[in-house]
Amino acid sequence: MQLSSAAVAAGYRLSVHDTLASTNAEALTLARGGERGPLWIAAREQTAGRGRRGNSWISPRGNLYATLLLIDPAPPECAPQLSFVAVLALHDAIAACAPALPEALALKWPNDLLCGGAKLAGILIEGERTAGALAVAIGIGVNCQSHPTQTPYPVTDLKGEGAAVTVEALFEALTASMAQRLAQWRRGAGFTEIRGDWIARAAGIGGDMRARLPDREIIGRGEGLDEQGRLLLRLPDGSLQAIAAGEVFPMTGAA
Repeated sequence: MQLSSAAVAAGYRLSVHDTLASTNAEALTLARGGERGPLWIAAREQTAGRGRRGNSWISPRGNLYATLLLIDPAPPECAPQLSFVAVLALHDAIAACAPALPEALALKWPNDLLCGGAKLAGILIEGERTAGALAVAIGIGVNCQSHPTQTPYPVTDLKGEGAAVTVEALFEALTASMAQRLAQWRRGAGFTEIRGDWIARAAGIGGDMRARLPDREIIGRGEGLDEQGRLLLRLPDGSLQAIAAGEVFPMTGAA
């Protein structure tokens, strides 16, 4: 694996491992030890990969597992916006490496990438205060050669979608697109542009969506994102619901 010329020029470094428990865990451990980034950490295999809400992330060889460690990337209130920055960068990278796929790609709130309605990739943002600074780990997992089969939702991989994309080529494209999207974001000052680009690629916006919240389930029409990145649903009674956390699914063809 190697960084793109854009990432190198922007000052990013790279640490590649054959096996790690978790690239996110490694990033945060390094931050606690004084690493100031920006640093990409990649592994060919993870033994304890994890997804959102503590779910495990199956991590066999042949797929992409990488984390970007950033220190104080933005004011703390803007840091959650990085999930939208990261998934746009991933969309850009896959579209560049697999030019036949862009029409099938869609973004699922808040940070999954779908292909033909099935989950192709996921992003996990984790952060913690270390030595007075905010360390943020942007973890990215992409099913390149294989995908889990026993899941409660459809899952796919690039090979199965007819895209012969190597982990190395995808990672190099991702490091370039991430540098570009972070520059567009401008530490939160450019979130309006990021939000617009996300909405243009999102699954379910303008149609009915089902949201599973911690205390209930609701259905409404997806109307976009607010300035904080919350998903906006227009409920049957006409009221507007802003969702900050939960599982949201487009009502047709969604994972």
